[in-house]
Amino acid sequence: MAHISVVIPVYRAESCLEELYRRLKAALEPLTADFEIMLVEDCGGDRSWSLIVELAQRDPRVKGIQFSRNFGQHYGITAGLDRCNGDWVVVMDCDLQDRPEEIPRLYAKAQEGHEIVVARRGKRSDPLLKRFSSWLYYSVFSWLADMDYDPQAGNFRILSRKVINNYRNMRERSRFFGSLINWMGFPFTSIDVQHDERFAGDSSYTFGKLWRLGAETIIAYSDKPLRIAVRLGFFIATCAFLYGIYILFRALFHGSPVTGWSSLIVSIYFMGGVIVAILGILGIYLGKTYDETKCRPLYVINHTTFDD
Repeated sequence: MAHISVVIPVYRAESCLEELYRRLKAALEPLTADFEIMLVEDCGGDRSWSLIVELAQRDPRVKGIQFSRNFGQHYGITAGLDRCNGDWVVVMDCDLQDRPEEIPRLYAKAQEGHEIVVARRGKRSDPLLKRFSSWLYYSVFSWLADMDYDPQAGNFRILSRKVINNYRNMRERSRFFGSLINWMGFPFTSIDVQHDERFAGDSSYTFGKLWRLGAETIIAYSDKPLRIAVRLGFFIATCAFLYGIYILFRALFHGSPVTGWSSLIVSIYFMGGVIVAILGILGIYLGKTYDETKCRPLYVINHTTFDD
């Protein structure tokens, strides 16, 4: 058993792995010599895996996992948490925007009696468009998912062994690390940390990928889209009923002929679109249920640098 494990999903990070290892080692060794660095390579197509193998040969405290194909960041976190054995586990990204030098502060705060300590990014170093899209994403996500999620909190945090053991019990396919941790309900605290610029390369999270992840997460953690669809249906039906009464009274008391065929056709197409959209929402929920019933493994491992 290690005292501290650091779990890091790796994707196209060949340019920063050496620097990541050097800074992690410098940050962890003053805390304890009994640590492990779990690097989960998500088949980015670069030299990341060969570099992880070299680091593991140089330092047995570095442990590498390589997926058989690209599964995604949150599956990488899951694989690392499934196999780490530390009393305390740090989860962070590989691009060095999460500073390894903040780990001692997270650890010290956890020793005050906290199961989870979250690193809040005081001032983000991302471009303006990235910050705006993240703010918009988390605002919509929090509303639709009925979940109070802090947009300044990323994956960077430290967790106790009790939290990790409970996390391992949750095997649903829709993985969003922060939401799963929040759902468990363990009390947590946070500290403000410095958020650096990327050490090298560009973010793999495009605007489209971010919103696709948000949509999948909302479907996985909330039925609010279904409730909104029901309310929309009742609202449209009420409006149609009131408008029907208006037409009836107008015909009875004013003898006005029924006009407005253009508006009628528009209304029919509008209602058809609403019905198709609602059916689509239902179909997505049914599709997610179908995926869960397959009971396939969350990920497939191709190689490891240690005996699993």
